[in-house]
Amino acid sequence: MYYLGIDVGSVSTDLVIMNEKRRIIDQLYLKTRGTPIEAVKEGLRQLGKKYKSREIDGICTTGSGRSLAAAVAGADVVKNEITTHGVAAAVYDPEIRTIIEIGGQDSKIILLNDGVIRDFAMNTVCAAGTGSFLDRQAERLGLAVQDLGAYALRAANPVRIAGRCAVFAESDIIHKQQLGCSMEDIIAGMSKALVRNYLSNVAKGKEIEPKVCFQGGVAANEGIRRAFEEALECEILVPEYHKVMGAYGCAVIAQEHIEEENKKTRFKGFEVGHDDISTDTFECTDCSNHCEVVLLRSKGRQIGCFSDRCGKYQATDIKLSVSV
Repeated sequence: MYYLGIDVGSVSTDLVIMNEKRRIIDQLYLKTRGTPIEAVKEGLRQLGKKYKSREIDGICTTGSGRSLAAAVAGADVVKNEITTHGVAAAVYDPEIRTIIEIGGQDSKIILLNDGVIRDFAMNTVCAAGTGSFLDRQAERLGLAVQDLGAYALRAANPVRIAGRCAVFAESDIIHKQQLGCSMEDIIAGMSKALVRNYLSNVAKGKEIEPKVCFQGGVAANEGIRRAFEEALECEILVPEYHKVMGAYGCAVIAQEHIEEENKKTRFKGFEVGHDDISTDTFECTDCSNHCEVVLLRSKGRQIGCFSDRCGKYQATDIKLSVSV
């Protein structure tokens, strides 16, 4: 039997199918493209071509769109990204003590002690330490984002790029181009700037101890990995499935939940990938909060409700084990 993990982020939607021995047997890394419902449905449709719904014993969702995905797919558990990335790293290597996670729109540091999360932090104000900054610069330089790492590794003399702000960093990159600096040196300098931004903002005041694990889509960039190794003076581990570690942690949590509770899964089946799902939004005027309520509907009935502070519009048939 298998367990399904879904991680819905602003840039990517990741799905993992894991077997009972906690081995990943399938994974999907899809672009969210601003439509998380469609991304989840697309993932379910693709997996539904290879697996039967009855083979799924449990499902968990995470990410910024975790509640939405839970309503669409019928999740047994909903967890935040900190928990799922921490669980995934602890299963991958129990000796990991620091997790560096850099995604498309946010970055995190998670500190572990014997596999238990003891501290964490996330970026709050600047995109300079995230994957979206690299995407933007790759597009502006006319390169594929996956080629940035190779350029950085060929650099002879990386230039100094301001790392405290995405706007200042881009201005600095343009200035270095106008000075005739090589593309390799500029990209290597940009990689070091991203690492400085991360260490001085996200990781500020945190005690980074080895083993250090690098997760998220940016971990594929060898230039960033080397910049972290030089700055921290230690080896940086990059798991084979670094892009989908959040979804993998979800699958592990789903397995633990189902086995501990001895319950049947609420998974609705891969067939929901073909359902028409619509949303309705309205402002509730019953109190001074004036909540902007979002209702999720499929086949003529409500399958989810979000943003109502008092919970009066929640569907009665959706009872999730939510821990945020």
